[in-house]
Amino acid sequence: MLFEKQEKKVEYIELIYDLIFVYIVGRNNSLLHDIENGFVAPLSFLTYLLATLAVIQIWNFSTFFINMFGRNGAREHIFIFINMYLLYYMGQGTREDWFSFQMQYHITWALILVNIAVQYILELNNHKADVWNRDLIKRMIFTLFAEAALVFAASFVSPNLSAVLSAAGIACGIALTAFSRNKSPGGQTDFAHLAERAMLYVVFTFGEMIIAVSSYFVGDGSFDMTVVYFSLMAFLIVVGLFLIYGFFYDRLLDTEGDFDGMLYMAVHIFIVLALNNITAALEFMREPEVALMPKIIFLVASVIAFFVFLCSLGIYTKNRCALTKKFIASLSGAALLFVILMLLLKENMFLNILITVLFIFSVFLITFLTYRKVKRNA
Repeated sequence: MLFEKQEKKVEYIELIYDLIFVYIVGRNNSLLHDIENGFVAPLSFLTYLLATLAVIQIWNFSTFFINMFGRNGAREHIFIFINMYLLYYMGQGTREDWFSFQMQYHITWALILVNIAVQYILELNNHKADVWNRDLIKRMIFTLFAEAALVFAASFVSPNLSAVLSAAGIACGIALTAFSRNKSPGGQTDFAHLAERAMLYVVFTFGEMIIAVSSYFVGDGSFDMTVVYFSLMAFLIVVGLFLIYGFFYDRLLDTEGDFDGMLYMAVHIFIVLALNNITAALEFMREPEVALMPKIIFLVASVIAFFVFLCSLGIYTKNRCALTKKFIASLSGAALLFVILMLLLKENMFLNILITVLFIFSVFLITFLTYRKVKRNA
């Protein structure tokens, strides 16, 4: 068959490539520490959103190429290492005084896109008689160069216009990629590989959260019950979120389904973004310069967003794991109670963090009890 492919395994080179994104996630999160009038400065928050979306989009572009056409060869490794090197420069350009580094940041970003486009150009030689894949490859080449042009232009304009061009570049890449996939049935994806890659990216994001939570363990060396309490609660938040995602991936996700995977990866952009925001929210809880109400709202919104986007992946579950109305109603009720209690008890940090833990584990319990009969290989 034309599109018959062997099952693709995640290679070591992909894991090494993902490690650079752990560094980038940390750099992006540092933008959220520019506090102004009790919360993150609006300009810093906008920069954080654009930088996060840009980096995850780069990861998506690379992942889709490897998934469809990767052969784990020497040429592929060289291109990956070049991108890793360039990503260091993007990371160094990600800072509060971002405007001073916008040329470095955008030129590097554009070069990374060109790097991926060149891989597609070289791939054309392997599909001389494959009309559908050639068409898809040409469309992706156009997409990557179009976005690269907008990003490169952002290097030489005023800071305000640079942000507009950056956002336009990201939107252009998303729209043209979706159009290319719809118009060209070539490049059949291996959904199991995409799902595993997305899962590993989420795991690395949890790694950043674990590092952030370590600040809750800092004390004066004595047996301080306050430190024990808050460190335990923060740790349980991480554990609970991880258990829920792990249960979804291991028990509910249909990795053998015939899915394109593009929407699945797109939703993971926002799952990762929500987890990054939860990480920042946990750090905010320990910073007195951050106003009480904004950091409570930020934590609540981030946690709710994580569950909303995770539930939106219900279309990728096994047939007998489809999200039921009863399940959604139970989660909605728990979420509403969570929001109300957090706002009512906003001035009591001891109860705030306990309520967050109880809500997260209630979601896990509801999910587990609803789907406890599901076996991994069912």
